[in-house]
Amino acid sequence: MQLAVWTYEGPPHVGAMRVATAMTGMHYLLHAPQGDTYADLLFTMIERRGKRPPVTYTTFQARDLGKDTAELFQQAARDALERYKPQALMVGASCTAELIQDDPAGLADAMRLDCPVIPLELPSYQRKENWGAAESFYQIVRKLADPEVSAGPTEGRCAKVNLLGPTALGFRHRDDVAEVRKLLDQLGCEVNLVAPLGASPQDITRIGAADFNIVLYPEIGDEAARWLEREFGQKAVRTVPIGVGATRDFIREVAELAGVDPEPALADTNSRMPWWSRSVDSTYLTGKRVFIFGDATHVVAAARVASEELGFEICGLGCYNREFARDVRAAAAKYGIEPLISDDHLEVEEAISAASPELVLGTQMERHIAKRLGLACAVISAPVHVQDFPARHSPQMGFEGANVIFDTWVHPLVMGLEEHLLTMFREDFEFSDEAGPSHHAAHASKAHVETSAPEETPIAANEAQWTEEAERELKKIPFFVRGKARRNTEAFAVEQGRAAIDLETLYDAKAHYAR
Repeated sequence: MQLAVWTYEGPPHVGAMRVATAMTGMHYLLHAPQGDTYADLLFTMIERRGKRPPVTYTTFQARDLGKDTAELFQQAARDALERYKPQALMVGASCTAELIQDDPAGLADAMRLDCPVIPLELPSYQRKENWGAAESFYQIVRKLADPEVSAGPTEGRCAKVNLLGPTALGFRHRDDVAEVRKLLDQLGCEVNLVAPLGASPQDITRIGAADFNIVLYPEIGDEAARWLEREFGQKAVRTVPIGVGATRDFIREVAELAGVDPEPALADTNSRMPWWSRSVDSTYLTGKRVFIFGDATHVVAAARVASEELGFEICGLGCYNREFARDVRAAAAKYGIEPLISDDHLEVEEAISAASPELVLGTQMERHIAKRLGLACAVISAPVHVQDFPARHSPQMGFEGANVIFDTWVHPLVMGLEEHLLTMFREDFEFSDEAGPSHHAAHASKAHVETSAPEETPIAANEAQWTEEAERELKKIPFFVRGKARRNTEAFAVEQGRAAIDLETLYDAKAHYAR
Protein backbone atom coordinates (compact mmCIF):
# COMPACT_ATOMS: atom_id res chain seq x y z
CA MET A 1 0.00 0.00 0.00
CA GLN A 2 1.27 3.47 -0.89
CA LEU A 3 0.42 6.61 1.04
CA ALA A 4 -0.52 9.62 -1.07
CA VAL A 5 -1.76 13.16 -0.56
CA TRP A 6 -4.43 12.61 -3.23
CA THR A 7 -6.18 9.55 -4.61
CA TYR A 8 -8.13 9.37 -7.84
CA GLU A 9 -10.49 6.69 -6.51
CA GLY A 10 -11.71 5.77 -3.06
CA PRO A 11 -12.15 2.19 -1.80
CA PRO A 12 -14.86 0.02 -3.44
CA HIS A 13 -17.41 0.57 -0.67
CA VAL A 14 -17.51 4.26 -1.70
CA GLY A 15 -18.49 3.08 -5.19
CA ALA A 16 -21.27 1.00 -3.63
CA MET A 17 -22.37 4.08 -1.70
CA ARG A 18 -22.56 6.07 -4.95
CA VAL A 19 -24.99 3.48 -6.33
CA ALA A 20 -27.11 3.32 -3.16
CA THR A 21 -27.26 7.11 -2.89
CA ALA A 22 -28.32 7.44 -6.53
CA MET A 23 -31.27 5.12 -6.04
CA THR A 24 -34.58 5.53 -4.20
CA GLY A 25 -35.98 2.92 -1.83
CA MET A 26 -32.52 1.35 -1.43
CA HIS A 27 -30.56 1.22 1.83
CA TYR A 28 -26.91 0.29 2.39
CA LEU A 29 -25.87 -1.40 5.63
CA LEU A 30 -22.13 -0.88 5.96
CA HIS A 31 -20.14 -2.77 8.58
CA ALA A 32 -17.56 -0.13 9.49
CA PRO A 33 -15.65 1.17 12.52
CA GLN A 34 -16.20 4.58 14.02
CA GLY A 35 -14.45 7.07 11.74
CA ASP A 36 -15.30 5.41 8.43
CA THR A 37 -18.39 7.61 8.12
CA TYR A 38 -16.30 10.26 6.35
CA ALA A 39 -17.77 9.23 2.98
CA ASP A 40 -21.02 11.05 3.82
CA LEU A 41 -19.21 14.33 3.23
CA LEU A 42 -18.56 13.47 -0.41
CA PHE A 43 -22.29 13.73 -1.12
CA THR A 44 -23.43 16.46 1.25
CA MET A 45 -20.49 18.83 0.75
CA ILE A 46 -19.17 18.13 -2.75
CA GLU A 47 -22.33 17.16 -4.62
CA ARG A 48 -24.42 19.37 -2.29
CA ARG A 49 -27.24 16.87 -1.89
CA GLY A 50 -30.19 17.92 0.25
CA LYS A 51 -30.10 14.75 2.35
CA ARG A 52 -27.44 12.39 3.58
CA PRO A 53 -26.79 9.07 1.83
CA PRO A 54 -29.12 6.14 2.70
CA VAL A 55 -26.41 4.36 4.67
CA THR A 56 -26.43 2.82 8.14
CA TYR A 57 -23.03 2.24 9.70
CA THR A 58 -22.49 -0.29 12.48
CA THR A 59 -19.75 2.06 13.80
CA PHE A 60 -18.09 -0.47 16.08
CA GLN A 61 -15.34 0.86 18.31
CA ALA A 62 -12.08 -0.59 19.60
CA ARG A 63 -13.71 -1.91 22.78
CA ASP A 64 -16.27 -3.80 20.66
CA LEU A 65 -13.56 -5.97 19.10
CA GLY A 66 -13.38 -8.03 22.28
CA LYS A 67 -17.11 -8.72 22.10
CA ASP A 68 -19.45 -10.07 19.45
CA THR A 69 -19.36 -7.59 16.54
CA ALA A 70 -21.64 -9.94 14.61
CA GLU A 71 -24.48 -9.25 17.06
CA LEU A 72 -23.81 -5.53 16.71
CA PHE A 73 -24.19 -5.90 12.92
CA GLN A 74 -27.44 -7.85 13.21
CA GLN A 75 -28.96 -5.28 15.53
CA ALA A 76 -27.99 -2.49 13.12
CA ALA A 77 -29.74 -4.41 10.31
CA ARG A 78 -32.95 -4.75 12.32
CA ASP A 79 -32.87 -1.06 13.28
CA ALA A 80 -32.30 0.05 9.66
CA LEU A 81 -35.25 -1.99 8.38
CA GLU A 82 -37.55 -0.71 11.09
CA ARG A 83 -36.55 2.94 10.62
CA TYR A 84 -36.17 3.27 6.83
CA LYS A 85 -38.39 0.44 5.52
CA PRO A 86 -36.38 0.04 2.28
CA GLN A 87 -37.47 -1.99 -0.73
CA ALA A 88 -34.05 -3.71 -0.74
CA LEU A 89 -30.93 -3.76 1.43
CA MET A 90 -27.32 -3.69 0.23
CA VAL A 91 -24.90 -5.25 2.72
CA GLY A 92 -21.12 -4.87 2.81
CA ALA A 93 -18.02 -3.94 4.78
CA SER A 94 -15.62 -1.01 4.68
CA CYS A 95 -11.92 -1.56 4.03
CA THR A 96 -11.17 -1.46 7.77
CA ALA A 97 -14.03 -3.79 8.77
CA GLU A 98 -12.93 -6.28 6.11
CA LEU A 99 -9.90 -7.08 8.26
CA ILE A 100 -11.98 -8.56 11.11
CA GLN A 101 -13.74 -10.99 8.72
CA ASP A 102 -17.25 -10.82 10.16
CA ASP A 103 -18.88 -11.79 6.81
CA PRO A 104 -21.75 -9.24 6.78
CA ALA A 105 -23.31 -10.85 3.71
CA GLY A 106 -23.55 -14.24 5.41
CA LEU A 107 -24.88 -12.72 8.60
CA ALA A 108 -27.63 -10.85 6.76
CA ASP A 109 -28.61 -13.94 4.79
CA ALA A 110 -28.89 -15.98 7.97
CA MET A 111 -31.26 -13.37 9.46
CA ARG A 112 -33.91 -14.05 6.75
CA LEU A 113 -34.93 -10.40 6.58
CA ASP A 114 -38.27 -9.22 5.18
CA CYS A 115 -36.77 -7.47 2.12
CA PRO A 116 -34.37 -8.58 -0.63
CA VAL A 117 -30.73 -8.48 0.46
CA ILE A 118 -27.92 -7.75 -2.01
CA PRO A 119 -24.67 -9.09 -0.50
CA LEU A 120 -21.53 -7.31 -1.68
CA GLU A 121 -18.07 -8.87 -1.66
CA LEU A 122 -15.80 -5.90 -2.40
CA PRO A 123 -12.08 -6.66 -1.94
CA SER A 124 -10.89 -3.31 -0.65
CA TYR A 125 -7.19 -4.01 -1.01
CA GLN A 126 -7.34 -5.21 -4.62
CA ARG A 127 -10.08 -3.04 -6.16
CA LYS A 128 -11.23 0.58 -6.13
CA GLU A 129 -14.23 2.90 -6.34
CA ASN A 130 -15.39 2.56 -9.95
CA TRP A 131 -15.10 -1.22 -9.80
CA GLY A 132 -17.09 -1.17 -6.52
CA ALA A 133 -19.86 0.83 -8.18
CA ALA A 134 -19.94 -1.48 -11.22
CA GLU A 135 -19.98 -4.64 -9.09
CA SER A 136 -22.72 -3.24 -6.82
CA PHE A 137 -24.94 -2.29 -9.76
CA TYR A 138 -24.35 -5.68 -11.40
CA GLN A 139 -25.32 -7.53 -8.21
CA ILE A 140 -28.47 -5.38 -7.83
CA VAL A 141 -29.57 -6.11 -11.41
CA ARG A 142 -28.76 -9.80 -11.09
CA LYS A 143 -30.68 -10.10 -7.81
CA LEU A 144 -33.74 -8.00 -8.64
CA ALA A 145 -34.35 -8.32 -12.41
CA ASP A 146 -37.54 -10.32 -12.98
CA PRO A 147 -36.77 -13.09 -15.51
CA GLU A 148 -40.44 -13.18 -16.52
CA VAL A 149 -40.37 -9.58 -17.79
CA SER A 150 -39.43 -9.15 -21.45
CA ALA A 151 -39.75 -6.54 -24.17
CA GLY A 152 -42.23 -8.57 -26.21
CA PRO A 153 -43.24 -7.92 -29.84
CA THR A 154 -42.10 -4.62 -31.35
CA GLU A 155 -44.91 -4.17 -33.86
CA GLY A 156 -47.11 -1.16 -33.32
CA ARG A 157 -45.02 0.49 -30.62
CA CYS A 158 -41.90 2.60 -30.18
CA ALA A 159 -38.62 1.12 -29.01
CA LYS A 160 -37.89 1.04 -25.28
CA VAL A 161 -34.40 1.61 -23.87
CA ASN A 162 -32.59 1.49 -20.54
CA LEU A 163 -29.95 4.14 -19.71
CA LEU A 164 -27.28 2.44 -17.61
CA GLY A 165 -24.44 3.86 -15.55
CA PRO A 166 -25.27 7.28 -14.05
CA THR A 167 -24.73 7.46 -10.28
CA ALA A 168 -24.45 9.93 -7.47
CA LEU A 169 -21.16 11.87 -7.34
CA GLY A 170 -20.68 11.36 -11.08
CA PHE A 171 -19.30 14.02 -13.39
CA ARG A 172 -22.37 15.80 -14.87
CA HIS A 173 -24.41 12.57 -14.84
CA ARG A 174 -27.70 14.29 -14.03
CA ASP A 175 -27.34 16.75 -16.91
CA ASP A 176 -26.08 14.10 -19.35
CA VAL A 177 -29.21 12.01 -18.76
CA ALA A 178 -31.41 15.02 -19.57
CA GLU A 179 -29.60 15.59 -22.88
CA VAL A 180 -29.71 11.93 -23.90
CA ARG A 181 -33.44 11.87 -23.15
CA LYS A 182 -33.90 14.76 -25.60
CA LEU A 183 -32.07 12.82 -28.32
CA LEU A 184 -34.23 9.76 -27.67
CA ASP A 185 -37.39 11.87 -27.82
CA GLN A 186 -36.33 13.11 -31.25
CA LEU A 187 -35.86 9.50 -32.34
CA GLY A 188 -39.23 8.47 -30.94
CA CYS A 189 -37.73 6.09 -28.35
CA GLU A 190 -39.20 5.55 -24.90
CA VAL A 191 -36.99 5.39 -21.81
CA ASN A 192 -37.95 2.28 -19.87
CA LEU A 193 -35.50 2.89 -17.02
CA VAL A 194 -32.57 5.06 -15.94
CA ALA A 195 -30.38 3.21 -13.44
CA PRO A 196 -28.91 3.45 -10.91
CA LEU A 197 -29.69 7.20 -10.85
CA GLY A 198 -33.30 7.73 -9.78
CA ALA A 199 -34.28 4.05 -9.96
CA SER A 200 -35.89 2.07 -7.14
CA PRO A 201 -35.46 -1.68 -6.51
CA GLN A 202 -39.01 -2.10 -7.80
CA ASP A 203 -38.01 -0.33 -11.03
CA ILE A 204 -35.07 -2.73 -11.49
CA THR A 205 -37.47 -5.68 -11.59
CA ARG A 206 -38.76 -4.48 -14.99
CA ILE A 207 -35.34 -3.79 -16.53
CA GLY A 208 -35.99 -6.64 -18.96
CA ALA A 209 -38.88 -4.72 -20.59
CA ALA A 210 -36.46 -2.68 -22.72
CA ASP A 211 -35.52 -3.63 -26.27
CA PHE A 212 -31.89 -2.59 -25.76
CA ASN A 213 -29.57 -0.78 -23.36
CA ILE A 214 -27.54 2.40 -23.68
CA VAL A 215 -24.32 2.29 -21.63
CA LEU A 216 -23.61 5.94 -20.81
CA TYR A 217 -20.72 5.26 -18.43
CA PRO A 218 -18.97 1.92 -19.15
CA GLU A 219 -16.95 2.05 -15.92
CA ILE A 220 -20.20 1.54 -14.01
CA GLY A 221 -22.83 0.16 -16.40
CA ASP A 222 -20.96 -2.18 -18.74
CA GLU A 223 -20.80 -5.25 -16.49
CA ALA A 224 -24.56 -5.17 -15.88
CA ALA A 225 -25.17 -4.56 -19.61
CA ARG A 226 -23.18 -7.67 -20.54
CA TRP A 227 -25.20 -9.78 -18.08
CA LEU A 228 -28.47 -8.40 -19.49
CA GLU A 229 -27.27 -9.23 -23.00
CA ARG A 230 -26.67 -12.85 -21.97
CA GLU A 231 -29.79 -13.33 -19.87
CA PHE A 232 -32.36 -11.13 -21.66
CA GLY A 233 -30.91 -10.87 -25.15
CA GLN A 234 -30.71 -7.06 -24.91
CA LYS A 235 -28.15 -5.51 -27.22
CA ALA A 236 -26.19 -2.50 -26.01
CA VAL A 237 -25.21 0.88 -27.48
CA ARG A 238 -21.71 1.67 -26.22
CA THR A 239 -20.94 4.83 -28.19
CA VAL A 240 -20.65 7.64 -25.63
CA PRO A 241 -22.19 10.82 -27.12
CA ILE A 242 -19.55 13.32 -26.02
CA GLY A 243 -18.74 15.77 -28.83
CA VAL A 244 -20.55 16.46 -32.09
CA GLY A 245 -19.06 13.54 -34.01
CA ALA A 246 -19.72 10.98 -31.28
CA THR A 247 -23.26 12.32 -30.78
CA ARG A 248 -23.99 11.79 -34.47
CA ASP A 249 -22.55 8.25 -34.29
CA PHE A 250 -24.67 7.60 -31.19
CA ILE A 251 -27.84 8.76 -32.95
CA ARG A 252 -27.19 6.48 -35.92
CA GLU A 253 -26.46 3.48 -33.68
CA VAL A 254 -29.61 4.00 -31.60
CA ALA A 255 -31.72 4.57 -34.72
CA GLU A 256 -30.47 1.32 -36.27
CA LEU A 257 -31.42 -0.74 -33.19
CA ALA A 258 -34.74 1.09 -32.83
CA GLY A 259 -35.56 0.77 -36.53
CA VAL A 260 -36.24 4.49 -36.98
CA ASP A 261 -35.03 7.34 -39.20
CA PRO A 262 -32.03 9.16 -37.62
CA GLU A 263 -32.39 12.31 -39.72
CA PRO A 264 -34.71 14.30 -37.38
CA ALA A 265 -32.16 14.02 -34.59
CA LEU A 266 -29.15 14.52 -36.87
CA ALA A 267 -30.69 17.75 -38.19
CA ASP A 268 -30.28 19.38 -34.77
CA THR A 269 -28.58 22.78 -35.22
CA ASN A 270 -28.17 23.70 -31.56
CA SER A 271 -24.45 22.95 -31.47
CA ARG A 272 -22.25 25.96 -32.18
CA MET A 273 -18.97 24.04 -32.12
CA PRO A 274 -18.96 23.00 -35.83
CA TRP A 275 -19.61 26.56 -36.96
CA TRP A 276 -16.85 27.95 -34.75
CA SER A 277 -14.37 25.27 -35.84
CA ARG A 278 -14.83 26.44 -39.44
CA SER A 279 -14.53 30.13 -38.56
CA VAL A 280 -11.49 32.36 -38.88
CA ASP A 281 -11.42 32.85 -35.11
CA SER A 282 -10.60 29.17 -34.57
CA THR A 283 -7.23 29.45 -36.33
CA TYR A 284 -5.73 31.03 -33.21
CA LEU A 285 -6.24 27.74 -31.34
CA THR A 286 -5.34 25.31 -34.13
CA GLY A 287 -2.43 23.12 -33.12
CA LYS A 288 -2.57 23.96 -29.42
CA ARG A 289 -0.92 21.19 -27.41
CA VAL A 290 -3.25 19.46 -24.95
CA PHE A 291 -2.62 16.88 -22.21
CA ILE A 292 -5.64 14.71 -21.29
CA PHE A 293 -5.99 12.61 -18.13
CA GLY A 294 -8.96 11.18 -16.19
CA ASP A 295 -11.28 8.19 -16.33
CA ALA A 296 -11.01 6.21 -19.55
CA THR A 297 -14.47 7.03 -20.93
CA HIS A 298 -14.06 10.80 -20.71
CA VAL A 299 -10.40 10.72 -21.78
CA VAL A 300 -11.06 8.80 -25.01
CA ALA A 301 -14.05 11.03 -25.81
CA ALA A 302 -12.10 14.21 -25.03
CA ALA A 303 -9.22 13.10 -27.26
CA ARG A 304 -11.57 12.71 -30.21
CA VAL A 305 -13.14 16.14 -29.63
CA ALA A 306 -9.75 17.81 -29.18
CA SER A 307 -8.21 16.27 -32.28
CA GLU A 308 -11.10 16.08 -34.75
CA GLU A 309 -13.35 18.99 -33.74
CA LEU A 310 -11.06 21.65 -32.31
CA GLY A 311 -7.82 20.94 -34.17
CA PHE A 312 -5.68 20.54 -31.03
CA GLU A 313 -2.51 18.46 -30.94
CA ILE A 314 -2.61 15.76 -28.24
CA CYS A 315 0.74 15.60 -26.46
CA GLY A 316 -0.33 13.39 -23.53
CA LEU A 317 -3.10 10.88 -22.85
CA GLY A 318 -3.77 8.70 -19.82
CA CYS A 319 -6.21 7.27 -17.29
CA TYR A 320 -6.16 6.17 -13.66
CA ASN A 321 -8.60 3.20 -13.87
CA ARG A 322 -6.53 0.26 -15.05
CA GLU A 323 -9.61 -1.87 -15.84
CA PHE A 324 -10.13 0.29 -18.95
CA ALA A 325 -6.47 0.84 -19.83
CA ARG A 326 -6.87 -1.05 -23.11
CA ASP A 327 -9.23 1.61 -24.47
CA VAL A 328 -6.80 4.39 -23.62
CA ARG A 329 -3.85 2.52 -25.10
CA ALA A 330 -5.78 2.10 -28.36
CA ALA A 331 -6.59 5.82 -28.42
CA ALA A 332 -2.97 6.77 -27.66
CA ALA A 333 -1.77 4.59 -30.54
CA LYS A 334 -4.16 6.42 -32.85
CA TYR A 335 -2.55 9.76 -31.93
CA GLY A 336 0.99 8.40 -31.97
CA ILE A 337 1.80 8.97 -28.29
CA GLU A 338 2.74 6.81 -25.31
CA PRO A 339 -0.20 6.30 -22.91
CA LEU A 340 0.10 7.02 -19.19
CA ILE A 341 -1.76 4.44 -17.06
CA SER A 342 -1.24 5.45 -13.44
CA ASP A 343 -3.05 6.40 -10.25
CA ASP A 344 0.00 8.23 -8.88
CA HIS A 345 -0.65 11.99 -9.13
CA LEU A 346 3.06 12.74 -8.79
CA GLU A 347 3.79 10.66 -11.90
CA VAL A 348 1.00 12.50 -13.72
CA GLU A 349 2.43 15.87 -12.67
CA GLU A 350 5.88 14.86 -13.91
CA ALA A 351 4.41 13.81 -17.27
CA ILE A 352 2.49 17.07 -17.66
CA SER A 353 5.57 19.11 -16.83
CA ALA A 354 7.67 17.19 -19.36
CA ALA A 355 5.05 17.52 -22.11
CA SER A 356 4.71 21.31 -21.60
CA PRO A 357 1.13 21.50 -22.95
CA GLU A 358 -0.79 24.72 -23.43
CA LEU A 359 -4.01 23.19 -22.05
CA VAL A 360 -4.61 20.42 -19.51
CA LEU A 361 -7.89 18.47 -19.53
CA GLY A 362 -8.21 16.38 -16.40
CA THR A 363 -9.66 15.89 -12.94
CA GLN A 364 -9.61 18.27 -10.01
CA MET A 365 -6.08 17.04 -9.27
CA GLU A 366 -4.83 18.07 -12.70
CA ARG A 367 -6.45 21.44 -12.00
CA HIS A 368 -4.12 21.85 -9.03
CA ILE A 369 -1.14 20.55 -11.02
CA ALA A 370 -1.86 22.96 -13.88
CA LYS A 371 -2.18 25.87 -11.46
CA ARG A 372 1.27 25.16 -10.03
CA LEU A 373 2.74 24.92 -13.52
CA GLY A 374 0.96 28.04 -14.77
CA LEU A 375 -1.07 26.18 -17.39
CA ALA A 376 -4.66 26.58 -18.57
CA CYS A 377 -6.91 23.75 -17.40
CA ALA A 378 -10.48 22.43 -17.71
CA VAL A 379 -12.01 19.57 -15.71
CA ILE A 380 -13.47 16.74 -17.82
CA SER A 381 -13.67 13.82 -15.39
CA ALA A 382 -14.19 12.71 -11.80
CA PRO A 383 -12.81 13.01 -9.18
CA VAL A 384 -14.26 16.48 -9.01
CA HIS A 385 -14.64 19.47 -6.73
CA VAL A 386 -17.81 21.19 -5.53
CA GLN A 387 -17.52 23.72 -8.37
CA ASP A 388 -17.96 20.88 -10.88
CA PHE A 389 -21.56 20.42 -9.69
CA PRO A 390 -22.96 23.70 -11.01
CA ALA A 391 -26.53 24.75 -10.23
CA ARG A 392 -27.14 25.41 -13.95
CA HIS A 393 -27.69 22.77 -16.62
CA SER A 394 -24.18 21.89 -17.78
CA PRO A 395 -23.99 18.54 -19.62
CA GLN A 396 -21.10 16.91 -21.45
CA MET A 397 -23.21 14.72 -23.73
CA GLY A 398 -25.29 15.59 -26.78
CA PHE A 399 -25.19 18.74 -28.89
CA GLU A 400 -25.68 21.02 -25.91
CA GLY A 401 -22.85 19.16 -24.17
CA ALA A 402 -20.63 20.03 -27.14
CA ASN A 403 -21.45 23.71 -26.53
CA VAL A 404 -20.49 23.35 -22.86
CA ILE A 405 -17.24 21.64 -23.84
CA PHE A 406 -16.46 24.42 -26.32
CA ASP A 407 -16.93 27.10 -23.63
CA THR A 408 -15.06 25.18 -20.95
CA TRP A 409 -12.02 24.31 -23.05
CA VAL A 410 -11.65 27.35 -25.27
CA HIS A 411 -12.20 30.17 -22.79
CA PRO A 412 -9.06 29.49 -20.70
CA LEU A 413 -6.97 29.81 -23.87
CA VAL A 414 -8.78 32.92 -25.09
CA MET A 415 -8.35 34.52 -21.68
CA GLY A 416 -4.67 33.71 -22.03
CA LEU A 417 -4.53 35.86 -25.17
CA GLU A 418 -6.39 38.61 -23.32
CA GLU A 419 -3.82 38.53 -20.52
CA HIS A 420 -1.06 38.84 -23.11
CA LEU A 421 -2.68 41.93 -24.61
CA LEU A 422 -2.85 43.48 -21.15
CA THR A 423 0.85 42.73 -20.73
CA MET A 424 1.67 44.37 -24.08
CA PHE A 425 0.12 47.63 -22.84
CA ARG A 426 1.66 47.42 -19.36
CA GLU A 427 3.27 50.85 -19.77
CA ASP A 428 -0.18 52.45 -20.04
CA PHE A 429 -1.31 53.92 -16.69
CA GLU A 430 -4.48 51.79 -16.77
CA PHE A 431 -2.68 48.49 -17.27
CA SER A 432 0.56 49.04 -15.38
CA ASP A 433 1.73 46.57 -12.76
CA GLU A 434 0.70 48.97 -10.00
CA ALA A 435 -2.92 48.99 -11.23
CA GLY A 436 -3.40 45.29 -10.51
CA PRO A 437 -5.38 42.77 -12.57
CA SER A 438 -8.74 44.33 -13.39
CA HIS A 439 -10.66 41.06 -13.51
CA HIS A 440 -9.24 39.64 -10.25
CA ALA A 441 -8.98 42.42 -7.70
CA ALA A 442 -9.74 45.90 -9.00
CA HIS A 443 -8.45 47.75 -5.97
CA ALA A 444 -5.41 45.61 -5.15
CA SER A 445 -2.00 46.68 -6.34
CA LYS A 446 0.22 44.29 -8.23
CA ALA A 447 2.76 44.46 -5.46
CA HIS A 448 0.14 43.37 -2.94
CA VAL A 449 -1.03 40.48 -5.11
CA GLU A 450 2.47 39.18 -5.73
CA THR A 451 3.24 38.85 -2.04
CA SER A 452 0.86 35.90 -1.89
CA ALA A 453 0.88 34.71 -5.52
CA PRO A 454 4.07 35.40 -7.51
CA GLU A 455 3.65 35.51 -11.26
CA GLU A 456 5.79 32.41 -11.80
CA THR A 457 8.59 30.55 -10.05
CA PRO A 458 11.70 29.64 -12.07
CA ILE A 459 12.12 25.89 -12.19
CA ALA A 460 15.91 25.72 -12.49
CA ALA A 461 17.07 29.16 -11.43
CA ASN A 462 19.82 27.60 -9.27
CA GLU A 463 21.43 26.23 -12.42
CA ALA A 464 21.52 29.39 -14.55
CA GLN A 465 20.79 32.99 -13.51
CA TRP A 466 18.71 35.31 -15.65
CA THR A 467 19.92 38.81 -16.42
CA GLU A 468 17.50 41.67 -15.84
CA GLU A 469 17.36 42.40 -19.58
CA ALA A 470 16.52 38.76 -20.40
CA GLU A 471 13.78 38.69 -17.73
CA ARG A 472 12.18 41.77 -19.32
CA GLU A 473 12.26 40.10 -22.73
CA LEU A 474 10.79 36.89 -21.28
CA LYS A 475 7.79 38.84 -19.97
CA LYS A 476 6.89 39.82 -23.53
CA ILE A 477 6.07 36.16 -24.23
CA PRO A 478 2.38 35.29 -23.56
CA PHE A 479 2.09 34.04 -19.99
CA PHE A 480 0.36 30.80 -21.00
CA VAL A 481 3.53 29.63 -22.84
CA ARG A 482 6.03 31.64 -20.82
CA GLY A 483 6.69 28.75 -18.42
CA LYS A 484 7.57 26.48 -21.32
CA ALA A 485 9.89 29.14 -22.80
CA ARG A 486 11.60 29.60 -19.42
CA ARG A 487 12.13 25.84 -18.94
CA ASN A 488 13.44 25.35 -22.47
CA THR A 489 15.85 28.27 -22.15
CA GLU A 490 17.18 27.08 -18.79
CA ALA A 491 17.65 23.54 -20.12
CA PHE A 492 19.49 24.97 -23.15
CA ALA A 493 21.73 27.13 -20.94
CA VAL A 494 22.67 24.18 -18.71
CA GLU A 495 23.36 22.00 -21.75
CA GLN A 496 25.58 24.74 -23.26
CA GLY A 497 27.34 25.37 -19.94
CA ARG A 498 26.26 29.01 -19.76
CA ALA A 499 26.18 30.38 -16.22
CA ALA A 500 24.00 33.37 -17.08
CA ILE A 501 20.96 33.67 -19.32
CA ASP A 502 21.15 36.90 -21.30
CA LEU A 503 19.36 38.06 -24.44
CA GLU A 504 21.70 36.12 -26.67
CA THR A 505 21.04 32.88 -24.76
CA LEU A 506 17.30 33.48 -24.92
CA TYR A 507 17.38 33.96 -28.70
CA ASP A 508 19.76 31.03 -29.21
CA ALA A 509 17.44 28.76 -27.23
CA LYS A 510 14.47 29.94 -29.29
CA ALA A 511 16.31 29.14 -32.52
CA HIS A 512 17.42 25.76 -31.14
CA TYR A 513 13.91 24.58 -30.25
CA ALA A 514 12.41 26.01 -33.45
CA ARG A 515 14.41 23.59 -35.61
